[in-house]
Amino acid sequence: MNILNALVGALGGGKKGANGMAEIASIAMQNPQLMQVAASMLAADNKHGGLAGLMGKLQGAGLGDVAQSWVSTGANKPVEPAQLTGALGADAMSKIAAKAGISAAEAPALLAQVLPALVDRMTPKGAPPTEAPASADALLGLLGALGKRG
Repeated sequence: MNILNALVGALGGGKKGANGMAEIASIAMQNPQLMQVAASMLAADNKHGGLAGLMGKLQGAGLGDVAQSWVSTGANKPVEPAQLTGALGADAMSKIAAKAGISAAEAPALLAQVLPALVDRMTPKGAPPTEAPASADALLGLLGALGKRG
């Protein structure tokens, strides 16, 4: 959890606003397992395709403009918990909740707050990285380093 602690410190930074980073840091402190699960969803070693897979699922669910706003350099559009459940599927959401140690009812709302900010931080130049972080730990480390820089 050292990488996660560094991420929380970097994202928190005492500032409010900044793409929801204070809220994300708060969620990470309260539920580090959720951050680990969310990061693993975006990592290259994810069997569902990592960032590209998530973007494809959101696109397929009619949320392409929302997902693209997380990648672009502009403001992130919000996603409703029900929309996220629709895109990922109820079974996947239940598995995410179980891995994170939270209820299936809590998972969509928390992920709806976390994923836009994580994708935004993972794509600081408005495009997916040329080489995606290989694992959740690598992604959390990268995000922590990005938080320290900006």
